Parts: sequence; structure tokens; C-alpha cells
Amino acid sequence: MALTPLNELAVFLTVARRGSFTGAAKELGVSTSAVSQTVRQLEERVGKALLTRTTRSVALTDAGRKLHEQAAPGVQTALAALEHVAARDTQVTGTLRLSVPSFAVPIILEPVLPRLLELHPHLRVDARVSNRFVDIVSEGLDAGIRLMESVAKDMVQVRLTPAFRFVIVASPDYVKRHGRPTRPEDLAKHACIGYRAPSTGLPYHWELERGRRVMRVPVTGPLVSNHTRLNAAMAVAGMGLTYVAEPEVAPLLHSGALVPVLEDWAPTVPGLFLYYPHRARISRPLRAFIDVAKQVLPQR
Repeated sequence: MALTPLNELAVFLTVARRGSFTGAAKELGVSTSAVSQTVRQLEERVGKALLTRTTRSVALTDAGRKLHEQAAPGVQTALAALEHVAARDTQVTGTLRLSVPSFAVPIILEPVLPRLLELHPHLRVDARVSNRFVDIVSEGLDAGIRLMESVAKDMVQVRLTPAFRFVIVASPDYVKRHGRPTRPEDLAKHACIGYRAPSTGLPYHWELERGRRVMRVPVTGPLVSNHTRLNAAMAVAGMGLTYVAEPEVAPLLHSGALVPVLEDWAPTVPGLFLYYPHRARISRPLRAFIDVAKQVLPQR
């Protein structure tokens, strides 16, 4: 079936809706004479006058009114269907499956996910928070988020944060009551809230460095957990010192609820990276996550 009658019909309906050849021509982006000629071709096709033309106005004839009543709803439905299909094609849908360590939740997920899901309401996110290293390929995940040294070399790496420090922090009240350590050896005299390493299940030795000197300090205290936010909260409560990624406790440092100690021994890491297999074709949900992360997260 030729498309010409449908094109002519669409032009006729535009003229009828606008009540003007000139108005229809502006809407369609063609000349007034082209609109007039197209309507005339349609009238020749149906063998009846569809419009009454005067110097100032355009009116529907009885045949034109009947055609408009019967054709307009169908054409509008067809155009709406085309718009719907186009909109669905540009929408980001499906599920984004991520592996994320707990300390990256406030740094990455909390600022990114609200904006991501606001922009893409049909997207679903399956965030699997785990401090163990996850094989994203075998577990069917789209990507993971980790410190760069934890990412295999055969993965594509996308920077999500600038470099940052790991710091030892305490509440001002704790420092007032117990004093401030001035060297790593002083940690043995303090209550230290420890972190249990997911790879070994053993308490993590705090890694400190100054210049070329690197130390791994075993610590003891009233609490050891595998949840850094719990450790930070207990430090705010005055239970002791704890060792955390600086961005995770930045609001607490800014408000004064926590203060850093041994800052000259705070090591710097390259930052958090999103990673996925080289051979994988990046999905639209993952691309959307990366785009929003670059907009939302600080780049310096």
C-alpha cells in the first residue's frame, strides 16, 4: 500500500486542526502552496471537496467533517504509538547488578542512586554490599566497585573518586579523656575499634605510612567488626579510635563529631573504581550509572 494517501491525510488533518493553510504549513515545515496542493490531491483521490476556502478562513465541508471525525482519532492513536515506541527506545530499563564494599555505600551509592533513579525511573538496581572480593563474572554481575589495588588487571577500570586517605579518628571527648597519640607506637595504649578483614577473617592491621616508611600496626580494643559505619558510630560515641576512609566520615569530621589523629601517618590510596570485564559490552544501565556518577561525585 502506498504511503501517499496517509501523507495527504495527515496534511489535511493538520489544516483542519489549525483552520489555516498558513498555520499548517508552519507546523509541518513546508510552504503554503505545498500544503494546498497536497489537500487538493486528496480531494481528487476521494472525489469530493473537503475544505471550503475563502480569502480569510478555511472551513470543513460535510465530507471533510465526516473524514475528520473518522480519521483523526486513528491518526492520533498511530502518532501516539510512534512517540511511545521512540520514548521506550530511549529509556534505560532493566536491572543493574553491582558488587559494592560497605564503606563505598555512603561515598558512591548514597549520592548516585537517587539521581540515577530519578533520571531513569524504569531502571532497577541490585546492589550487593559485601566486603569480600566478588567474582563479578561468575556471579552474573554487571560491575563491581573497589579500591584499585583490589581490581584484576584484565578489567576495565573507571575512576569514581579522586585519591583519598585512610585516617585514624576519634571523638573530641575521647581525645580529651585519653590524650592524642603522637606516634604509631602509642596506639598500643589506646582503645582501638578494629575492622575484621573479609579475606582472612582476622582483625585488620592498620596500615600507616609517612614518606617511605610503612607500618602495619596490630590494634586491640573493645570492639572489632566488619562494618566501618558501625565503627565510625562507636568512635563518635567515644568508645575509642578507629581507622576509616576519609570520605566516609567527611561529614563527621566537618561537624567536629570526629577529629583525626596521627594525620602525618595517614596513607593515600588512588581512589574507588568501577570495574567490569574487557570483553563485556557495556550495558545501557551501566553506562547510565557511570554518566550520573561523573555528574554527581566530586572529581577532585
